[in-house]
Amino acid sequence: MSVTTTSETPAPETGVTDLIGSGQDGNLRDQAVAYIQRVRNGEMGALPALSGFIVLCVLFTALSPFFLTERNFANLLTQAATLVMLAMALVFVILLGEIDLSAGVTSGVAMSMFVVLSDPGGIAMNWILALIISLLAGVAIGMFIGFFVARVGIPSFVVTLGLFLGFQGLQLIIIGAGGLYRIQQDQILAIQNNNLPDWGGWVMLAVVILVSFSTSMLDRRRRTRAGVSNRTITLLVIRLALIAVIGGVVIALLNQNRGTGFLAVSGVPIVVPITLFILWVGTFVLDRTKFGRAIYAVGGNAEAARRAGIKVVGIKWAAFAVCSTLAVVSGVFSASKVGSVDAAFGRDIVLSGVAAAVVGGVSLFGGRGRLIHAAIGALVIAVITNGLGLLNLPGGVNFLVTGGVLILAATVDAVSRVRAGGSIMRR
Repeated sequence: MSVTTTSETPAPETGVTDLIGSGQDGNLRDQAVAYIQRVRNGEMGALPALSGFIVLCVLFTALSPFFLTERNFANLLTQAATLVMLAMALVFVILLGEIDLSAGVTSGVAMSMFVVLSDPGGIAMNWILALIISLLAGVAIGMFIGFFVARVGIPSFVVTLGLFLGFQGLQLIIIGAGGLYRIQQDQILAIQNNNLPDWGGWVMLAVVILVSFSTSMLDRRRRTRAGVSNRTITLLVIRLALIAVIGGVVIALLNQNRGTGFLAVSGVPIVVPITLFILWVGTFVLDRTKFGRAIYAVGGNAEAARRAGIKVVGIKWAAFAVCSTLAVVSGVFSASKVGSVDAAFGRDIVLSGVAAAVVGGVSLFGGRGRLIHAAIGALVIAVITNGLGLLNLPGGVNFLVTGGVLILAATVDAVSRVRAGGSIMRR
């Protein structure tokens, strides 16, 4: 039996939340009320991770006089870059409700290929060509995983666990037991060890503000053409003001001299704009392309997505390829930081990458989360590691705290999913 609504039947009353959810957005007060309501309903996003990040920064600043110094702040950014990139890579498969336990050793295999191919005493291939081959190896590995997961139907946990074990042997074959290759290319080493000139940081901030403004205005124009109401322009002004203020403080701090000798060291580390660029591209893909919307759809309900005409197999294939490729980029960051690649490269980082994504608010159940959430989660874990190190606490404490934070984040995710009307158990 169906109910037909006629012109004589009054439409149900629409609250602020329903109004905003339908695209007919209200004023600033309505937006604030709607956001609070979404949080109460369990849609917290990165709010817990962001709150934890602020609390941890305040705590470690009070406990250690060295935490909030320009030198440690720069070190924190470079230390976090590898984990940020790996966490963003894993988001593409976690959104599908899948996992890639081989992402770390994938970067190890690719970087092993890079150092062997570009070694001046060996094959001596041009480093750019060697890097391209390494990235293509990442694509191939992701396609290989995607084939077995999407086409054959083997659970991603099993496939990637097998590769996690097997790729460690492949690294040993490529590099040799006990072998170690130093990074010889100044361009690779510069990524994590060199800085932009002082004016470069301000140019970077101006570009970030301009891109954010332009993207938002394009979105508003598209919504207007589609006949959908826009959010109040005040929200855009507030967001740009926050970017300008927070970014300005960060750059001003990094532009201070943090050298210990006669040579002045200042400026934003080169790895920061590279990471921001990849973050923007990835966010654009997930938020504003059919491929990105399909990933969320498949992660939310794969069968419904298939019936809606989405090629689920192809989406999973592509997502694993993106994940493995970005994992190789993470490996480049790590190699640049430590200056070498050995047979154990990338073996221990993948679980931290998964933890960073979950801590940031990316749901392990699939269909919910963003790249910026994973980046915030990685910063939380980096702050824990950095702060506990400054306090000279044992390494075991670091593992205990990080594990506790991960369990807490997973609990928040599960509880918020129930409050939002979902189920803890996947169907």
